[in-house]
Amino acid sequence: MRIKSVQAWWVQIPIEEARQHVSDFGRLRTFDAAILRIETESGIVGWGEGKNAAGSAGNYAALVHLLNHEFGPRLIGRDASEITPIWEDLYNGSRAAGAAKRGHPMPELARRGLTLAAISAVDIALWDIRGKSLDLPVWALLGGRKADRLPAYASGGWADAAGIGAQLQSYIDAGGFGAVKMRVGSMDGRPQVSAERVRAARATLGPDVELMVDAHGTFTVAEAKRFAAMVAVCDLAWFEEPVTADDRAGLAEFRASTSIPVALGESECTRFDFAALAAGRTADILQPDPAFCGGITEAMRIAAIASAFNLRLAPHLWAGAPCFFAGLHVIAAAPAGFIVEFSLGANPMIHDLSLAPVRAEAGMIAVPDGPGLGLEMNTDTIARYARA
Repeated sequence: MRIKSVQAWWVQIPIEEARQHVSDFGRLRTFDAAILRIETESGIVGWGEGKNAAGSAGNYAALVHLLNHEFGPRLIGRDASEITPIWEDLYNGSRAAGAAKRGHPMPELARRGLTLAAISAVDIALWDIRGKSLDLPVWALLGGRKADRLPAYASGGWADAAGIGAQLQSYIDAGGFGAVKMRVGSMDGRPQVSAERVRAARATLGPDVELMVDAHGTFTVAEAKRFAAMVAVCDLAWFEEPVTADDRAGLAEFRASTSIPVALGESECTRFDFAALAAGRTADILQPDPAFCGGITEAMRIAAIASAFNLRLAPHLWAGAPCFFAGLHVIAAAPAGFIVEFSLGANPMIHDLSLAPVRAEAGMIAVPDGPGLGLEMNTDTIARYARA
């Protein structure tokens, strides 16, 4: 179980032009991530993923350098089963020994951003190794799963008012989903335009389909309140990232002003950030991204916070295959976990990196039974699309 090698790549997969969409992130032409491979001396290979940019596109050169040239050398020779000590060592940096002795965090200054993205990638890969070494799926190591299939929602929705209903209905037809999510916010220019699109979606879908909206944090508090009032009759299942995650007071103000459940968290990392969100009464649903929040280890800690505050957990899984599979194990094992995000926009990073098809049937996703993540990586895809 000693770590022999650590290798990360910036994998950049093109999105075919016909499936590209435009949002507040601009036109997305590629899907990017840092993909990590860790191998032990006994030949067990674990796969991980780190993210430093929302919207699937971004520059991953710095994150890959951090994994290959700073974290990687520190991992060589370590026992891969020491998942929590490795997490804490990477988080606390040069003060790791003191933090372990004193029993409280003493993190280095660069404890967020790229550092947590890199820790996330390492952590996911180590859980994959641990499960494979014991011939058990990760969910079994986390205490068991509550179901062998999980409900999922179709995530996408960029069309205008004239086309949004048909676009969302096509998602339902493709996978039998009972819930769909659409994008709103600055991409529409004005809250009135977003509201018109949401009303058009509800009119097409009818009352029985759960409808969520995601503003990617691009409304001001005043705009979010106006939008919420304009769609009050649409019975939204949640309003995701209504305003920037940096405005904690604004988030709490908005949540107190509306009956629409608020979902937050893809822009946050570590249990400390999520504890502040929960204590500040900013959210009803927590959405940690396993490839950014701190991996499976930290996602389960965040899940415990959700449970303690009577909140629900719906991880952000607009991601590559290692992150998506990690999220399935977390949702299955966490009492607060309740639904899976399934990309219906172009997401080659899930489908092209997994040798087995990743699909939804009757609106449900199967929880992997195979050892580790249960993911058989397509290494040919990595070789083809890894940036030099």
